[in-house]
Amino acid sequence: MLEIALQTEQGIFQKEISEKQKISFKYLDQIIASLKAAKLITNVKGKKSGYILTQNAEEITLYDIYRAFEPDMSIVDCLSESIHCPDENLCAPRDFWLGLNTQIIEYLMRYTLKDLVERQLAYNSQTSNGLQQEEGG
Repeated sequence: MLEIALQTEQGIFQKEISEKQKISFKYLDQIIASLKAAKLITNVKGKKSGYILTQNAEEITLYDIYRAFEPDMSIVDCLSESIHCPDENLCAPRDFWLGLNTQIIEYLMRYTLKDLVERQLAYNSQTSNGLQQEEGG
């Protein structure tokens, strides 16, 4: 998602994403499929099309991206919507895990893809400034 968000209207090819993120093309196929199913990305129109975001980066939270791969956030099994525990209302550890789980969800919802893009651009700028200083002496 970061590589796609860093691009403008022309989009980015899957091969470029694979190379930049150092992940296999086959594994990236699965990631792309999940992101498309979640309607977070789409193909640019055209014969040789790349990928673009379906929304502005500031509208996509990190929780949205997480949800493209997992139906719910459950840091322990007993918090999963698919599991019912008869003791769930009488379990102190569950209350603890539920509180932590809620904090993680809120944290992911607080940050957008735009936040990551801005941070990455700042890192890229630091790297290029460092290279310029080394080259320029």
